[in-house]
Amino acid sequence: MTTTDQPSIRPLPEPAQPPGSAEPAKGSARPPRLAAVDLLRLVAALAVASFHYMGTNNPAFWGVTPHDFAFKVHRASMYGWLGVEAFFLISGFVICMSAWGRTPGQFAVSRLSRLFPAYWCAIILIVLVTAVTLRDSGQLREILAPRAVVANLSMAPGPMHVGLLDGVAWTLWVEGRFYLIMAAVLVFGFTYRRMMAFCTIWLAVAVIAGEIKNTMLDEVALTPYAGLFVAGITLYLMYRFGQNLMLWMLMGLAWTFQLTMMNGRVLTHGLDYGTSQHVSWSFCALLLTGFLGLLMLSTIGPLARLRWRWLVTAGALTYPFYLVHQSIGVPLAKELTAHVPGLSPWPTVTLALAAMLGLSWLMNRLVENPFGRVMRRHLANGLNAGEVLRTRS
Repeated sequence: MTTTDQPSIRPLPEPAQPPGSAEPAKGSARPPRLAAVDLLRLVAALAVASFHYMGTNNPAFWGVTPHDFAFKVHRASMYGWLGVEAFFLISGFVICMSAWGRTPGQFAVSRLSRLFPAYWCAIILIVLVTAVTLRDSGQLREILAPRAVVANLSMAPGPMHVGLLDGVAWTLWVEGRFYLIMAAVLVFGFTYRRMMAFCTIWLAVAVIAGEIKNTMLDEVALTPYAGLFVAGITLYLMYRFGQNLMLWMLMGLAWTFQLTMMNGRVLTHGLDYGTSQHVSWSFCALLLTGFLGLLMLSTIGPLARLRWRWLVTAGALTYPFYLVHQSIGVPLAKELTAHVPGLSPWPTVTLALAAMLGLSWLMNRLVENPFGRVMRRHLANGLNAGEVLRTRS
């Protein structure tokens, strides 16, 4: 990386990595963590959970529709799906930070060891819960067909034309394609100018894909979410190299594109999810822009100085909670509603949420941390096996 290829790096510590990202090399000082970003990740996960629990109008969860027993909460929760957009925005920042200075192989090791242990654990738990809750249903054999379970272990059952066991896992396939894009760019090495050019080209391709309505190009360019990822990457460039007009213009173009493309998601969530009323594009744009502002405060603003350890703990629960809150939390709520006479909706909601947070804590302590370390070590050994053999010879 040449000094002529980028502006000088600010004299700030290297940004912290969120829970699960690759560890610093041995001998290097561990950088301070951006704890406020951890909190934003949990806020995004809770927003998605609020949509699944209270934002739809399905009476099967609580015995009565959220519209009837908590109308104001229901109306607010109808916008909780924006938590997914918030995740993609944060991911642009975090993944650029995690990949910077690494080889594609090192980046792959960090991502695989971060995502798969908790995901495999969630799939196993979902299979067990489904087998118990649907034991008398004729759908059980179809839902838990061996082919379906095996395909879901890959984290990409959709492209194999297999249904999702974990309803939220569609977002992991979007993330996975983003990782592939970043790994391809990483082959050439990350520099300031290269990332600026990459983000500009990505936005241009996404605009073209939206214009010509080419499904294949849409899939490659991640057209519905490209603006979120580019905005996150641009924010990281601001964090690492300082703010300038070029970066702010790139941020503005990415955000303008994203808010425009979001209209399709707004229409979907106003019509297809059993919500009681349509959602407002203007309010969605306001909420998502507000979240971008919070992320800026947490990275290039005063909230970047927060060092509260409980925020780090909150961030550690985010990924496992996101994986289990719907596919395990909703069946739990249904069982409570069906088998506990007189239990009102609010205690059921509270118990389901508390149980999923508790389960997330156990998954983080018993699965993510220990198995993630083991997987990271073995993947790194596999990555370096050829180099070791060449040295011995």
